[in-house]
This record gives sequence, C-alpha cells and structure tokens, in this order.
Amino acid sequence: MTGTWISTRAWLLMLPLLVVMTAVISWPLVDTVRLSFTDAKLVGTEGGFVGTANYIKMLGGSNFQRALVTTTWFAVISVAAEMVLGVLAALLLNQQFRGRAALRALMILPWALPTVVNATLWRLIYNPEYGALNAALTQLGLLDSYRSWLGEPGTALAALIVADCWKNFPLVALIALAALQAVPRDITAASLVDGAGPFNRFRFVIMPYLAGPLLVALVLRTIEAFKVFDIIWVMTRGGPANSTRTLSILVYQEAFSFQRAGSGASLALIVTLLVTILAAAYAALLRKAAGAS
Repeated sequence: MTGTWISTRAWLLMLPLLVVMTAVISWPLVDTVRLSFTDAKLVGTEGGFVGTANYIKMLGGSNFQRALVTTTWFAVISVAAEMVLGVLAALLLNQQFRGRAALRALMILPWALPTVVNATLWRLIYNPEYGALNAALTQLGLLDSYRSWLGEPGTALAALIVADCWKNFPLVALIALAALQAVPRDITAASLVDGAGPFNRFRFVIMPYLAGPLLVALVLRTIEAFKVFDIIWVMTRGGPANSTRTLSILVYQEAFSFQRAGSGASLALIVTLLVTILAAAYAALLRKAAGAS
C-alpha cells in the first residue's frame, strides 16, 4: 500500500509537467501532420486536402534523393572522423605532461563556441581572397593560386565536414577521457609487465572501458549530424549548385523559401521518421551492449 501511494504521489507531482510537455509537443506535431496532407502555402490560403500527394512528390523527387545522399555522406564521414580524433585526443590528454590542464581547457573551446560563431570563423578561413587556408597552402608551395573552397562543388562538402569535426570532436574526446579515468591503473601496469604493446594494450585493456561511452557519443553525434542545419546554412546555404544541401536545408527551403507549407511539413515528417528509426536502431545497440556487459 505504501509503495502504491508513493508511486501515485510521484505521478501526481509530475502531472503538471506532463501536461505542459504534451501540449507543447503534441499540438505542433498534430498541426504539422495536418498540414502535410494539404497544399497549403506559408502565407495565404489554408490549402485543400491532397492526401499523400506531398509524400509521393517528396520521396520520388530528385531533390530529396540527392539531399539524402549528401546528408548521409556528411553524417558518416564527419562522425567517423570525430570518433577517431576524439579518442586520439583523449589518449593524449590522459598522459602526464606539463601543461596538460591548460590543453584540456583549450580543447573545450571549439565545442563551447556557438555554431554560428564557429561557421563564421571557418568562412573567414576558407575565404577565396584573404583566407588563412589559401595563404598557408600557397606559402608552403602546395597551391599555385587561391581557391574558393566553399564555392566549388567538389570541395564545399569536405570543407564543411572539417569545420563540423573541429567543433564537435572535443565532445567525443571529453566522453572518452572520462571513460579512461575509470581504467584501473593496476591492470594497465600488469599489461606492461606482461609485455603487451601499445596496440594490444589499447585493444584488450582500454577499449572494453571505452566501448560503452563511445557508443553513447556515436549515437548523439550521428543523430545531430543527420539533422545538421545551422553550420551549413551559415557557410554555404546549401550551395554551390546544391552540393551541400542536406535534408534539413531542403525542409527549410521548401517551407520558407518556396513557401510551400504543405510539402515542407511532409518533408519534415519524413526527416523526423528517418531520425527516429536511426535513434531506435542505436537504442537497440545500447541495450544489446548493456546486456552483454
């Protein structure tokens, strides 16, 4: 009886928050679903019912398919690079050396910067007229003339990935560094006595402690990378020639630039569904990893 009363009281205490969260989340979601079945414009008429026409148009359109490919490439390459750089940085910062505390503090700076500031900084670095990257490469003899890194379809996406990695790899490094603090020093010392090399020591001693936290970091960064918007919008606005237009950029353009609220809503729901499937797959991986441990 006591346990039932405690559980009931807990739900009663959470009820106001649940009501607010339901109202805040449910109404926009329901209205977006309603809009997705209409041909409504952003400004003007409410639009008439068109059924699944918006979904068929979006899924079958070349714009969606190209944006999906671009988003996938961006997410896969940037997250993979961030995981590798983050682990390497964590391994370095886990060593004893002079200035380690200052270096740890400096590493947080890119991640702490607002994304808009980070994107503006990298736009200046990539500037085709006075950018630091062009100046460094030409002075080193690696370039004959300045290039427009963000203005060429062949290099724009790669330039964005570098900027995104610079901002977000410290998050992975911090998670990995926290996990490294949990590795027992006696086990590490024993592996050294047994003659284990750096690779075997990392694989058999350190990696078991890193696996769980790194999987969490992988989940967070993949979902964030798949729905990336701000850094790309500030740096390229999806150009040049739509070579950096991701799904989130396409949703924005469809709904606000072209003012097609109905098709924009359907596209937003498609992206939400894709992210939900991705999150569910990762949640299954996390449960499996937790069960294995």
